[in-house]
Amino acid sequence: MAENFFGITDTGKIRDNNEDSFIAQPVLNNQLIVACVIDGVGGYEGGEVAAAIAKENILKSFKNLSGDIVNTMRTAFASANEKIYKEKLESGKNSSMACVVTLAVVDIKNNKFYYAHVGDTRLYLLRDRSLVKVTKDQSFVGFLEDSGRLSEEEAMNHPKRNEINKALGFDQQASLTGDYIETGESPFLPADTILLCSDGLTDMVNAGEITSILVKKISLEQKGKELIAAANNAGGKDNITAVLVQNNKRPVKQEAKKPVLVKKKDVEKIQEPPKEAPKIIPKPAIEITKTNTGLVKVLSVLCLLFLLGFIWLWWRQDRNESVGATTPKTVKNAQEIRLQALINGSINDTILINDSTLGPSIYLTDTLWIRRDSLYLKGTDNASLIRHSSYGTGPAIMVTPQCRSIVLDSITLKDFNIGILTSNHSALQLKNTQFKNCLVAVAYKVQPDSLYTNGMFLNSPNGTNRVQH
Repeated sequence: MAENFFGITDTGKIRDNNEDSFIAQPVLNNQLIVACVIDGVGGYEGGEVAAAIAKENILKSFKNLSGDIVNTMRTAFASANEKIYKEKLESGKNSSMACVVTLAVVDIKNNKFYYAHVGDTRLYLLRDRSLVKVTKDQSFVGFLEDSGRLSEEEAMNHPKRNEINKALGFDQQASLTGDYIETGESPFLPADTILLCSDGLTDMVNAGEITSILVKKISLEQKGKELIAAANNAGGKDNITAVLVQNNKRPVKQEAKKPVLVKKKDVEKIQEPPKEAPKIIPKPAIEITKTNTGLVKVLSVLCLLFLLGFIWLWWRQDRNESVGATTPKTVKNAQEIRLQALINGSINDTILINDSTLGPSIYLTDTLWIRRDSLYLKGTDNASLIRHSSYGTGPAIMVTPQCRSIVLDSITLKDFNIGILTSNHSALQLKNTQFKNCLVAVAYKVQPDSLYTNGMFLNSPNGTNRVQH
């Protein structure tokens, strides 16, 4: 078990103390692994104290786990928030202390991990040599980067990159309202690796460099140490923390059948005797005699009729085009054209649907196709995808097999026959998603080359479609 998780923290080259903390240990008799990175907010007094309180409460919550894992994480965050806030009021000297936290609970037996997040520490998933950022930075600069307004390099060098919007200890009640705590779950397949880290790493080392270290065939301990060294070599301006967990189960591979060797002598034995070439008997040429003149006349008449029919069809088409089509063609609106263009070409995996970018309501005249490796489609201000009156019977969103991860967050799909059609059920994750007046919320397309198909179809007793978390 110890070979598939590792945590490390370092003070860095500029700071005198380390306000970061981390957790990397198994719980519940090695059934789960708890991985966590906690960062006492830089520039605030008492960051170390806040980080210690959060760590203590998280470990306490998972000593005797009962019930839903995500709810347990939320409870741990809420408890830590209350205790940090209380400490601020009572101590007097740590009146501004707070911390940001990213927590993951890994269930390797069932190939899954759960996460909870507040602030700008991060959670990454490495799969097939591709690094996907799972959590969203809860900061102004993080929002600009995730929405594509800033490149990764611009965000790393932005003067306000460390100004955060959310943290534990900011407010007594904040952690329990709305989506203050970001939570979710994801498949964790054999050979996958997750990385939790503080901004001391990601402010110094870009995603490409992090990936190049994580894909090396070395131990997790060596990878963690190389990440720390890379951040320090880039300047080490903040405390640096990294926690790694790997699903060390072997990927399932289909065994290739061995070819059957046949000796040359055996081949000669089973060879069939050569068959005689079929004799080609030439057909006699048709002589145009008096007896065939009737056939020629019939063929001539048929050719003439065919030509006249072709001319008539051409004339009708030309006339219709000159008068103008009576049925107007469906033209895609600017919003759905822009949304599909962002899905196809955005360099970031996050696309926001709101008033400033696409408008809160987008009327679809055609299916949105998701052909990219990963996508996080986030809605704000009651974002909705609504079926246009000219729309056919297809799904609102089609997830193709090459998509490995798609998240729909705070979006309503309305009036479609099928909301989402996907052939990869493990790729889809829904958060606060609603389906209104949709005959089918999510449909799974079974691949024709699948060897086995397991599962069950459920019908809601009241005819509605609901997504529960």
